[in-house]
Amino acid sequence: MEVRHRRRIATPQGKYPGFLAALEALVAAADAELGLADTAIGIALPGVRDPRSGRQLSANVPALTGQKVAADLQARLQRPLHFGNDLQCFALSEAHGGAAEGYPSMFGAILGTGAGGGYCLHGRLVTGFNGLAGEWGHWSVPGQLLQRYALPVLDCACGLRGCVERYVSGSGLVALHRHFGGEAADAAAVLALADAGDVRAREVMAIHLDLLGHSLAKLVLVLDPHVIVLGGGLSQHAPLYGVLPAAVAAHLFDGVQVPPIVPPRFGGAGGARGAALLAWAPSLS
Repeated sequence: MEVRHRRRIATPQGKYPGFLAALEALVAAADAELGLADTAIGIALPGVRDPRSGRQLSANVPALTGQKVAADLQARLQRPLHFGNDLQCFALSEAHGGAAEGYPSMFGAILGTGAGGGYCLHGRLVTGFNGLAGEWGHWSVPGQLLQRYALPVLDCACGLRGCVERYVSGSGLVALHRHFGGEAADAAAVLALADAGDVRAREVMAIHLDLLGHSLAKLVLVLDPHVIVLGGGLSQHAPLYGVLPAAVAAHLFDGVQVPPIVPPRFGGAGGARGAALLAWAPSLS
């Protein structure tokens, strides 16, 4: 797959019509440059689209929640559109020409502002009954781990409490650091402090590693993927790959092997690339 056009804008944070207009403008710009006005388009959206009502659920772009985004874009663009969850599209991209190429099954685990992912079996995306297969970020952290580290039960934007996302994502790492008295502005700052030998940051990283290891161990027990590809900002932290397998193994019973845990090939472009794959071959979902 060849990239022939690339344009990046900040996600519109205003009202819903502005979001639709921004996407329409991006499509028009690509059409003008490439001359492909009638081709199918793949679109990766945050949150989950209810397969029955067509409405977006629990999107991290508030303007989209409860909206029939797919239907509204279809009405505006009047061409074949294929929609996917952005995190599932990341997984699909890595399964085709990416870090999971050649594996019978894979799980793409995003560790960015939030935590989520997607599962591919024999190259096809498994989306599930509600279209939310891979939303591991909204499992709950077990009470025993919260008690072990004297952690609070944090509210999640999805409406639940104690979600994995609130502790193991990039924003979760910052929340842990602040809970223990730190003042880091973002995950990169926590990582830099830990790399520099800061005691508090290193202790926070150890807690984060245990929570993340437990969460990924659940994935191994439920899905048993042949490979796990990490994505999001924390996936760029190279030392993580040396210590994470043991952290996962600590929460598995004897004899269970931890699958390879690897960085992504396509990084931040994975979601868009996966959406393009859906447009090229809708049968992949």
